[in-house]
Amino acid sequence: MRHTLRYILFVSLFSCHATGDRQATSSPAGYDLSKPERFKVRESLQEISGLVYRQDEAHFIANNDEQGRLFEVDLRATKPYPNWKFGKGGDYEETVFTGKDWLVLKSNGTMHHILHLFTDTTESATYHFPTPGKREFEAAYYDSARNSVVVICKSCEEDKGQKHTSAYAFSMDSMAYLQEPVHFYDYGDIEGLKESPSKHFRPSGAAVHPIEKRVYIVASINKLLVIADMQGNVLETHPLPRRHFSQPEGITFAPNGDMYISNEGTEDNTADIMKYKYHPRTR
Repeated sequence: MRHTLRYILFVSLFSCHATGDRQATSSPAGYDLSKPERFKVRESLQEISGLVYRQDEAHFIANNDEQGRLFEVDLRATKPYPNWKFGKGGDYEETVFTGKDWLVLKSNGTMHHILHLFTDTTESATYHFPTPGKREFEAAYYDSARNSVVVICKSCEEDKGQKHTSAYAFSMDSMAYLQEPVHFYDYGDIEGLKESPSKHFRPSGAAVHPIEKRVYIVASINKLLVIADMQGNVLETHPLPRRHFSQPEGITFAPNGDMYISNEGTEDNTADIMKYKYHPRTR
């Protein structure tokens, strides 16, 4: 009996350890989420939110979510980042580049179209969400097939009591939101959501992979990386290791597939950008 109990205890501990290892090392093909290269960001961007890879690692564009400014981030800079003010102070979240236009998403859904960026006359035109209601947005990405910026609810009143998270499209042709959601992220398709700190899907950043043409979504509260196709179908879910992700708020890709995820600063951690080299799958 004693040997049997020891065996059961051993198997139980081994199973728990193996499950934890699998969770910690689960990564999308081509990446290893357990092995990032870490870059600290300067004090001016401790509340770094949206992040866009522009030309190289000396030319990221990011926003501080309170000041209405865009910053040009050099990962190895030893001097202040150049910046351009486009609007009043507010709760700014995501930054998106369409290949032509720069946009910044405010948490209430207001879209700022940045004009004359990189000049002394930088400003923005604002476009409001079309229907009243309580909504919060943090994640958005550009869908070239729609020529639209797709914004994903973090908390929208129309999703209350539903088992999905809505996504809306801001058309670059009409410079206006479509009235109805373009797709939904079903909770039942998001593995690990029930075990996360929130039972609701709370995206905080999103970007389209330049090679795979899939949407990578980080959810800071859920501590998850969710990968979906361009139609909103969830394909993969991976837990974000807490030792590397204190508060992931932004995500972007280099043209070769290298992935960068930014963490806002917290009481215990300095804001940083985590780099993950991409190793394409071989057939």
